[in-house]
Amino acid sequence: MLMSLSTILIAQTAEPGARKFRGMQHPGMQMNEMRGGAKGLNLTDAQKEAFKSSMLATQKQLQPLKNELGEAEAHQKTLMTAEKPDFGALNKNIEKIGGIRVEMAKIQIKNRLDMRAQLTDEQKLKFDLFKEGMKHGKGPKGVKGMM
Repeated sequence: MLMSLSTILIAQTAEPGARKFRGMQHPGMQMNEMRGGAKGLNLTDAQKEAFKSSMLATQKQLQPLKNELGEAEAHQKTLMTAEKPDFGALNKNIEKIGGIRVEMAKIQIKNRLDMRAQLTDEQKLKFDLFKEGMKHGKGPKGVKGMM
């Protein structure tokens, strides 16, 4: 029984050249490319510097919004747990939270498009595949502690 179990386990291991990530095949990207993000793009030094400065500028723009979002979400909890919830205040705060998230999304999209504009066609393809994988929980944001 142990031999058959070990045979089954060996048969289920990945092929040596397989590109697997969280048990799923990810076309065109190796595991180290998924972890490193930009590492798989073979960026030039100029591109690396541009990405670094762009990401720093974006984070500076997002930080106050993240703080404001955290405060608004905490206030939402306070409003929700009140003895007599004020639906008007709840709805107003929901609108505020939504507005902050929209503003953050606009900043992130602008940054992504600015970064993408600096890439070659091959780099754009890899960049898009990587970002698409992240959106579906297959990239660093989908796996805690990877980056």
